[in-house]
Amino acid sequence: MTNSPADSRPQPAARRRRPERPDLDPRGPRFGAAITAVLLLVVVFLALTGASVAALVLLSVLAALFAWGAFAGAGRHPYGALFKAYVRPRLGPPDALENAAPPTFAQGIGLLVTVTGVVLGLAGLESAVGVSAAVAFVAAFLNAVFDYCLGCQLYLLLVRAGILGRGQTAVAGG
Repeated sequence: MTNSPADSRPQPAARRRRPERPDLDPRGPRFGAAITAVLLLVVVFLALTGASVAALVLLSVLAALFAWGAFAGAGRHPYGALFKAYVRPRLGPPDALENAAPPTFAQGIGLLVTVTGVVLGLAGLESAVGVSAAVAFVAAFLNAVFDYCLGCQLYLLLVRAGILGRGQTAVAGG
């Protein structure tokens, strides 16, 4: 069977679909948020004690991890792999799965906050590293301890306002 020339033409934007991301065990992002919160607390400590280079380096690593989660998806984050390999087998099945879009959006918000701190830190504003880490820590702590994801709530607010999700069709049961 050969492809006709029409098959090789790019599809209009309306017909292109993003690859489906599988639903997540909601305990996975909470596990990742706990690790992130601890590391962000270390960044704050380093920034407060004058170890500004170490704080900047660690915040850069965390920014890279947020980038991974934002672009590859929350379900493909390295912390998610740790959760799937070592934690989830020891737990019962989750009560329900959650859509991967809100946690992935939240990773993007974490990326924005941490990259801002990194850029300002590289520009000579050392205090921005600690402040950025402290802001991100609050969000990670709320997610890890209280299961309240600020980025997810922002995502849902933007969807309800019609700012996100335009032109996408809901797929029932999937």
